[in-house]
Amino acid sequence: MILDTNAVSALLAGDDSIAEVLAGEEHHHLPAVVIGEYRYGLVRSRDRGRLGRLFDLLIHESIVLPVDVETTVHYANVREGLRRRGRPIPENDVWVSALSLQHDLPIVSRDSHFDEVAGVARLEW
Repeated sequence: MILDTNAVSALLAGDDSIAEVLAGEEHHHLPAVVIGEYRYGLVRSRDRGRLGRLFDLLIHESIVLPVDVETTVHYANVREGLRRRGRPIPENDVWVSALSLQHDLPIVSRDSHFDEVAGVARLEW
């Protein structure tokens, strides 16, 4: 499973309901894009020390998904498909969608705009 930024936030905040979705998964997948988004949020957080330590632990225990040349092919197809249908989504989420398709993994997110991307499965808590 790929954790979107809002899933990371919920997990590190101790949201018990997300634990049910993640149960049984030995490892989670974190896109480099999500790591950047969460770190940006930490910069502005009053609780950045504690959350930063928890986040570093999550990164260490997860499989980090970098953007590579193959990802760019999926990115281009996702973005064009959304453009044709007139259904744009945030740029970083196009990259997350591309990684989802590349690795055939569902995205754990509360963002329903992922449902606009053909072939992407979204799990919500």
